[in-house]
Amino acid sequence: MIITDTHTHLYSEAFEEDREEVIQRALDLGIERFFIPAIDSTYIKSMFELEAKYPKNIFLMMGLHPTHVKENFKDELEHVERMLSERKFYAVGEIGIDLYWDKTFLKQQQEAFVYQIRLAKSYGLPIVIHCRESFDEIFEVLEREKSEDLFGIFHCFTGTLEQAHKALSYNMKLGIGGVATFKNGKIDQFLNQIPLEHIVLETDSPYLAPVPYRGKRNESAYIMEVLKKLEVIYNMDQTHIAKVTTANSKSVFGI
Repeated sequence: MIITDTHTHLYSEAFEEDREEVIQRALDLGIERFFIPAIDSTYIKSMFELEAKYPKNIFLMMGLHPTHVKENFKDELEHVERMLSERKFYAVGEIGIDLYWDKTFLKQQQEAFVYQIRLAKSYGLPIVIHCRESFDEIFEVLEREKSEDLFGIFHCFTGTLEQAHKALSYNMKLGIGGVATFKNGKIDQFLNQIPLEHIVLETDSPYLAPVPYRGKRNESAYIMEVLKKLEVIYNMDQTHIAKVTTANSKSVFGI
């Protein structure tokens, strides 16, 4: 049983003291594929070092995270474009709009989102969307940019059934992680109405640890709790869910 974590920040400072042990715990459970989203240029060195150490397991994305869209965002976008031109990445992400922390740079976030969507299209890559308190704004951009070459993952999906269907209409898979295990997460109430072929697994570690680890540092090994929850939601065995969601990840990332 090969399990894929489609979204994990393994280069994070949160893993500074035990990164190798964290990765080994996941590998021991059959979690063999880790897709690594970018944040901004300051993390690139750490991402490359991680890839060099685990070349068969680590797959990198490139992008500018919406919460890191600041006054210098055009310089950061130039860096993203340069990196994409120089070497292989498997997605443009994570990109999008985040209105939870700060709305100061909304216009710039929208501009950066559109710019990176178009970069992804030019390289034939999927996008990985970060959406926090910004479904309307995200959908507005996707509606303008929709095309056959727009596809990817709606990372950490937390919306309604209606919003799920809308996301799927833009050729997106839904990234499902710890939120599915939360009592107030709500997505567990309708997720079985979304065919498993539209789902990929993720942790977003070190963030959003699933029950029973909620509130603690998340890690890729905890994707097993998400798998257990989906077994109940879909009434399917974990091996089948792992097989389908890994196949889904391959269809998105091309590997």
